[in-house]
Amino acid sequence: MAMAGVSATVVLAALDSTIISTTLPRVAEALNGMALYAWVGTGYLLATAASILIFGRLGDMFGRKPLMLVSVLIIALGSIACGLAQSMTQLIVFRTLQGVGGGMMIATAFAAPADLFPDAKQRVRWMALVSAAFAMASGIGPVLGGAATQALGWRAAFFISPIAAAGAFFLLARYFPRIRPIHDGSRKIDWLGAILLVLAVGAPLAALELAFAKGEHAHPLLGLTLAVIGVIAIVILIPTERRVTSPIFPLRVLQGQESRLLNLSAMMVGAVMFILIFYSPLLLQQVLGYTPSEAGLLLTPLVAAISVGSIVNGRLFPKQTEPQRLMVFGGGLLAAGSLMVLLISPGTSAWWILAAFFVNGCALGFLLPNLTLFMQMLSERRDVGVASALVQTTRAIGSALGTAVVGILISHSTVLNGVRTGLVLCIVLSLACALLAHRVKMKNLVTSRK
Repeated sequence: MAMAGVSATVVLAALDSTIISTTLPRVAEALNGMALYAWVGTGYLLATAASILIFGRLGDMFGRKPLMLVSVLIIALGSIACGLAQSMTQLIVFRTLQGVGGGMMIATAFAAPADLFPDAKQRVRWMALVSAAFAMASGIGPVLGGAATQALGWRAAFFISPIAAAGAFFLLARYFPRIRPIHDGSRKIDWLGAILLVLAVGAPLAALELAFAKGEHAHPLLGLTLAVIGVIAIVILIPTERRVTSPIFPLRVLQGQESRLLNLSAMMVGAVMFILIFYSPLLLQQVLGYTPSEAGLLLTPLVAAISVGSIVNGRLFPKQTEPQRLMVFGGGLLAAGSLMVLLISPGTSAWWILAAFFVNGCALGFLLPNLTLFMQMLSERRDVGVASALVQTTRAIGSALGTAVVGILISHSTVLNGVRTGLVLCIVLSLACALLAHRVKMKNLVTSRK
């Protein structure tokens, strides 16, 4: 029942991120904000990326249950605020606030199975359940969002998440145990490190969007200033975190080559995943002429098939002496799926579109659970939360970079050319991810520390 609560939290996160994917083209038209289209996604991802590590560390220090409960409330209230937004700027602000809740939720929910199941062979099966729950909700999300938008208007789509939040809050409050955290002996919060971490992650990503936006939304000087602030924050952060007794970001989690390769892979996977999720509805609706509900149905296999891949991965994982091979396969499959989407044109059959998104979904099922599980296996027990959060952070950074870059391409050309260039980028990143995964040398599960 505790894992049911975790799964319900992940369901909420999935609904919150995917319902808007088919709704957003209508929202942008209604609020006259197509020029700010990318900022709705980028703002959410920026806030998520900047906050995951902080909440991952706080979960290690103080326990994960309180943070999970607060994150559910933030997502629910933020979604209601989005539904009441009167302008694109308001929507971006409310989605950014939701991103903080999303960061808190991701940091705690994906580390929670490690608290309940220290043995990795047991944990991988439960993580497959979490991935399946995420995939199921992600598959339903675009359909619900599209149907609600067509039947009741775009505002109705934002009132679905609060309903899911009520169930998640009850299950967590009633069944998830208060597990005593393992910490370094000091639970003093490293506030300076937290501020520097937010600046180091958030400022460069915001700079990218501001510097290369089109027309009145372009602010090159502000973008350059933010980029410099980000670099300075990174330069100060590293010696600061080495000095303090209880750092918000313990640098030991990145000491090994495998950890660094995994986080670089996570960044690439995040970019590919969100380019596909965020811009495929735009391609389907504005270029191919599908309605929001039809686009939602066609997009369903992209997220629903994650469960297929993750369940197969969960079956194969305990039998592998070199489990990184599963990630290599996932990277190659993701490249093939991205190529299939690239070949979609106005005359393409709906069956080809469904098959293309299904292949991508299966590929992500071989990548997403393993990125988190490998980082947990490589980390010390006291750092499992921040290690899990780190791989989610780099994935979120990749997501923000991917959506920002393709948004810039679209704003400077056409939707079709921008999305197709983004899909070529997806193919390159997927192949690079497979290559990096090949270089990761994981221990046999039998001899692993976890």
